[in-house]
Amino acid sequence: MSGVLDKIGQGLEQSLLMAYEVWWALVLGFALSAIVQAWVPRERIEGALAGSGFVPVAKATGLGAASSSCSYAAIAIAKSLFQKGASAATALAFQFASTNLVWELGLVLWVLIGWQFALAEYVGGILLIALMVAGLRFFVSPRLEEQARRHAQEAQAGHVHQTDAAETGGWRARLASADAWGDVAANFRGDWLMLWKEIGLGFLLAGFIGLLGDDFFNFLFVTDAPPLLRTLENVVVGPVIAILSFVCSIGNVPLAAVLWSGGISFAGVIAFIFADLIVVPIVLAYRKYYGTAFALRITALMFVTIVIAALLVDGLFSAVGLVPTGPRPSREDVFGTIELDYKLLLNLFGAIAFVALFWLSRGREKAAHCEAHAH
Repeated sequence: MSGVLDKIGQGLEQSLLMAYEVWWALVLGFALSAIVQAWVPRERIEGALAGSGFVPVAKATGLGAASSSCSYAAIAIAKSLFQKGASAATALAFQFASTNLVWELGLVLWVLIGWQFALAEYVGGILLIALMVAGLRFFVSPRLEEQARRHAQEAQAGHVHQTDAAETGGWRARLASADAWGDVAANFRGDWLMLWKEIGLGFLLAGFIGLLGDDFFNFLFVTDAPPLLRTLENVVVGPVIAILSFVCSIGNVPLAAVLWSGGISFAGVIAFIFADLIVVPIVLAYRKYYGTAFALRITALMFVTIVIAALLVDGLFSAVGLVPTGPRPSREDVFGTIELDYKLLLNLFGAIAFVALFWLSRGREKAAHCEAHAH
């Protein structure tokens, strides 16, 4: 019994240590995302994404990269855009960009396993969107797309971010406006309230899986095969692990760090992180939003493009010598320690910013509560 309790204690300790490693990066990423969400008018986004073709897809990619990293928010917003005339390609591009090209994801990847992974995530995210657009019609016919749009128009509205102050004044005016910062705080709070379970589960899984021995990872990943076979196996197994873990969005990153420590290939890590939009709860949401046929086809499209994009990134980075070749980080390196260093200072600033934004969001919460009672 004492041995079991010791293991539970070790798993929780490792989870907390990993959260400590990336706390400041999470707060900074969410704050930057909240600023963009609050100060870019929703009407501008909807107008930019109506239609199909290169320009709307490029705009969807840019706007998605500047929005929330929450997978559930991304698919809800994409559904709303799809209802209002955005093409399937544009809506899916927005989803991919929202979860693969955002600030906080790159920051946390960089902190945990290195800048090469952050760069690969961004390069791969663009490739992923290009492959999705190119392959969409092989999976989804125009007739099925229109059926899905009609189905989506009957579904309930998803998460909507605050943009009350976005309509007035320029950036300088917003920087000096208490109302504008109130919108930022409201979005910051909303994203954390949506994502804390995802992030917490990601750290918990990483902490306890980190206790497993190398035999477990050798079972999951082919390590003694030719490089090509190993890479192919890893880019398929990586997304399958992501799907079964039920963890999406930024919560995937701590587990990705443990998998990298355990022996998964560079391509396998990238494929694993890309798969946050095809975890089981998200696929069920697609079915609710768009109907079974469309949901299954876009899920298959995403899986195929994830595998191909990961292979392309691996090949490109191998060609220019950017795939990490040194010793893998040990589990101790991944989880880190608490010391009197720059991380402690950054985390203290992160804690202050977190508390300040949550406190500032209280005014918005009270106003929304009063408005609801008035109606």
